[in-house]
Amino acid sequence: MTGLRVPPGPGLPDGLLVPEGELVEQFSRSSGPGGQGVNTTDSRVQLSLDLATTSALTDRQRQRALDRLSTRLVGTVLTVDASEQRSQHRNRTIARERIASLLREALAPPPPSRRPTKRTRGAQRRRLEAKSRRAQIKRGRGRPRADD
Repeated sequence: MTGLRVPPGPGLPDGLLVPEGELVEQFSRSSGPGGQGVNTTDSRVQLSLDLATTSALTDRQRQRALDRLSTRLVGTVLTVDASEQRSQHRNRTIARERIASLLREALAPPPPSRRPTKRTRGAQRRRLEAKSRRAQIKRGRGRPRADD
């Protein structure tokens, strides 16, 4: 494989290409039920990328990724596992897709914050008139007064 290609998206207009040498792949046996080859094939894939040293990110992108992915990191290393498939090749593909998806979400700019607005004068007047009408209705439900 030639490296990890992160497709273009918000915050990544040209996408991203992580060099193959910066990705660390480890293989191990998958857990769970299997067939005859369950104890002989290393189909589980663990893919790691050190965000602090990768050349694919700018300093700004690196800081954003470290902040947003802080709960998933061990130090500065982002690691994903894939063991759903029986084939090591398919698990490698899934792991690469997962890490690309995480990077793409982490590097997206934050959504614009809500601009606080004020009620219009007409809306305030209508609201107060409706409240006073409702209060008048409720006052009319009381017992008749003895002063009549």
